[in-house]
Amino acid sequence: MIEIREGRGCDGPWGPHAKLKLDHLGKEVLESRLPGILELSRTFAHVDPVKEPIPVIPTCHYMMGGIPTKVTGQALTVNEKGEDVVIPGLFAVGEIACVSVHGANRLGGNSLLDLVVFGRAAGLHLQESIAEQGTLRDASESDIEGSLDRLNRWNNTRSGEDPVAIRKALQECMQHNFSVFREGDAMHKGLEQLKVIRERLKNARLDDTSSEFNTQRVECLELDNLMETAYATAVSANFRTESRGAHSRFDFPDRDDENWLCHSLYLPESESMTRRSVNMETETASGHSRRRFVLTNAETGK
Repeated sequence: MIEIREGRGCDGPWGPHAKLKLDHLGKEVLESRLPGILELSRTFAHVDPVKEPIPVIPTCHYMMGGIPTKVTGQALTVNEKGEDVVIPGLFAVGEIACVSVHGANRLGGNSLLDLVVFGRAAGLHLQESIAEQGTLRDASESDIEGSLDRLNRWNNTRSGEDPVAIRKALQECMQHNFSVFREGDAMHKGLEQLKVIRERLKNARLDDTSSEFNTQRVECLELDNLMETAYATAVSANFRTESRGAHSRFDFPDRDDENWLCHSLYLPESESMTRRSVNMETETASGHSRRRFVLTNAETGK
């Protein structure tokens, strides 16, 4: 991304990019060891890696942050003392949640924890909570109206800017100013761009208002979410004046445990930042007795 940003990238129908050259490996090696890359390159980039370089560009792969939660999926906020406070009735699981097992850089395969471990824990806790409470309160008219506000805003807008153009502008802003390697001046510039894009989004239109299989409506609602997530990411990145894990800053290249051994917590209502402490206590084994396995003969049972 540095090469591209500094003007040393390649131009093409995909926009500025770098080239990944694999033809020196030979057709046999590529087909036996990298068949997935061959298929993706031929299908989506329309290039054959056996003969020509592959256009590549970094993109967002995983969100290591998210809504702070307990291991049971209960969403958390912080009070004026900086203490964790459970938000009643709100749960988050999967990549949208931050149980804080990944730190600043997730290990490969560890995203399974968000679903298999904490997703199950959240489901079990919900089951127990509902059983204890008995009946649950029905949604009020104001609850329903509040949930439908965003949907109605899109359904009732017939004029304005094409959301596809806004999404492209959002992607380019994040790619150029908040990618893997960051720098203060670029982030300040990017934040100003995001504010303009957010205003443009308020005046975007929905052309397809059908109620069945409406993919444009889904994309517009996703764009709302992308905008909120992008702005939170940008403000948080600019707030943290150090480098840690996947957050690398040229202007603050070192890790700073004295000031930044904490979570950055973005508060969307006030568009402000605060900090949340990190639990440094190590979880130990539960003390289960050692399991023993005995091999038996399938025919004799001995």
